[in-house]
Amino acid sequence: MSDPISDNAENAEARVDQLVARAKLKAQRYRAMQQAVEQVSVSAASKDGTATVTVDSAGNVTDLRITDRVREMSGGQVAKAVLSALRTAQAKLPDRLGEVMADTIGDDPQTRETIVGSYRAKFPEPEPEPDETPPEPAARLGRLADEPEATPPPPRPRPKAPPDDDDEGFGGPVMIRE
Repeated sequence: MSDPISDNAENAEARVDQLVARAKLKAQRYRAMQQAVEQVSVSAASKDGTATVTVDSAGNVTDLRITDRVREMSGGQVAKAVLSALRTAQAKLPDRLGEVMADTIGDDPQTRETIVGSYRAKFPEPEPEPDETPPEPAARLGRLADEPEATPPPPRPRPKAPPDDDDEGFGGPVMIRE
């Protein structure tokens, strides 16, 4: 027969050893995740392709490429293209980090969702860019009750007709039949 007290002590020691081994394994996976996350970079191009931006895992710009097409663009258009590419690249980070984390700490969805969620809050999807061409006006049949009434434009003055010597006060030349 075995001693129940020593059996419990041996079981407790084995359980502690298992917990320590699991903790060490988890720590290794988290270190691997941290190293993999530090290596993440994401690139995106502007809609027109004039600017391409690469960001690191913190969302910082690590590369910027601009095509020669910018010579034909205003400064504002270039800035808009660069910022558009930057925001798009940053918005791709949460998905890319989620992939890296699934590969390294796949059995911890709560941690993965917490970290990815914080990235989504920091780098949301960019707002859709308005089209450069104005939209076609919609046909309207009336006005809404809370819209102010439109005031019609003032009438255009009519051009005066030059004085005519043959005018006898009837508003124009007289036709004569023969």
